[in-house]
Amino acid sequence: MADSLSRPPVSRGDEIVVTIDNHSSEGDGVAHVDGFALFVHGAIAGEEVRVRVDEVKPTYARGTIKDILAPSAARVVAPCQLFGRCGGCQLLHVDYRAQLQMKRQRVADALQRIGGLAEVEVRPTIGMAEPWYYRNKVQYPVGTEGGLIVAGCYRRGTHQVVRTEGCLIQHPLNTRVMNAVIETARRYGLTVYDEDTGKGLLRYVLVKRAHGTGAAMVVLVTAERKFPKGRQFAADLARKVPKIASVVQNVNPARTNRVLAQLQWVLWGAPYIVDELDGLRFRISATSFYQVNPEQTVALYRQAVAAAGLTGNELVLDAYCGVGTMALFMARAARKVYGIEAVEEAVKDARSNAQLNSIGNVEFVVGRVEQVLPQLVAEGLAFDVVVLDPPRAGCQPQVLEALAASCVGRVVYVSCNPATLARDLSILAASGYRVLNVQPVDMFPHTSHVETVVLMSRL
Repeated sequence: MADSLSRPPVSRGDEIVVTIDNHSSEGDGVAHVDGFALFVHGAIAGEEVRVRVDEVKPTYARGTIKDILAPSAARVVAPCQLFGRCGGCQLLHVDYRAQLQMKRQRVADALQRIGGLAEVEVRPTIGMAEPWYYRNKVQYPVGTEGGLIVAGCYRRGTHQVVRTEGCLIQHPLNTRVMNAVIETARRYGLTVYDEDTGKGLLRYVLVKRAHGTGAAMVVLVTAERKFPKGRQFAADLARKVPKIASVVQNVNPARTNRVLAQLQWVLWGAPYIVDELDGLRFRISATSFYQVNPEQTVALYRQAVAAAGLTGNELVLDAYCGVGTMALFMARAARKVYGIEAVEEAVKDARSNAQLNSIGNVEFVVGRVEQVLPQLVAEGLAFDVVVLDPPRAGCQPQVLEALAASCVGRVVYVSCNPATLARDLSILAASGYRVLNVQPVDMFPHTSHVETVVLMSRL
């Protein structure tokens, strides 16, 4: 069996036949050659495939399918002609029911292997009846093709823009607006940002659509402040697509992979659009985080509220509260909700959203959760329920330590990363908490991502 000190059992250029036994977190098939992991893009567990080895690292290798000798019953013909080139969807070749099973298994595997929680039951993944055209946000880099400005997803593993004029997971209005932006940019002769030289104007285009109202916002990310005829550009765009309610210029001159910067202003229309979700209204600004799948967002939040077991008497903490979406869902069934968020602009949005919905039993605090939560615990604030919805990196150790010290009875953990979820649940389990249920939710059909709602209680 191969180990970290032995020579890998495969070499670059080898062609070998393997059986796929699992999937990676990115959705690739995983085979093992003498215990050595081989990742195969586009392969499905259970398949026998002939693979060309393309890359060999000390602890793993990557390969490309040359031939499928025994296909999986879950394999389907990908309905998008860009599949395999565009890096946006990873699972278009997998039957949707099988995708849901894959995501449930990914969560279960992480809990067992990383968290040591082998006895925990993972419920079937909550999927969509119609898993197409669900995204209310598109964010494309801009490039050139044959001298023309184009926009689209990056080719997998590169920063090469794949021209994308239609997408099966984007709402049609997003596609219509994006195509209008690119057509207008060509007509105005805008220059395109070059990563190598740092020159050029247009870097990214974002389109956000409000599910409940149908209004759209366009965010033009430029590398320079100066945007000749920018306001005229925005007005022309809005005339072309009447659903556009806001056009914003965001200036990001830094040579970084980060898309949005802090400097921005409105070129046309309002500084935000308003969405309606499950009876609540939310302002969406250019930089605010907002879930992109409205149908599954409601499913996810309803699961979280149900897990919290609210009766109207509880004091709830929503850590990593963002613009207050989860907090406002909780506030409708709780005595009071506190929200903590590090981004000041997000907290401003959260307070505005509370006012917009005439909800007064919420309070939002600016600060890092790992700093504010221990202070609240030290001050003796006793929460009945704590909701955790951290970024992909999971919770900082200070957060989990403060929870253990507070002896809060119920913890609802909402996660977008099974690996860090499993790590954090293991720490909480060692601190006296027991996992009661685990519910995956498919927020992003046809991709490898999965959200999970977990309920833990104090022993």
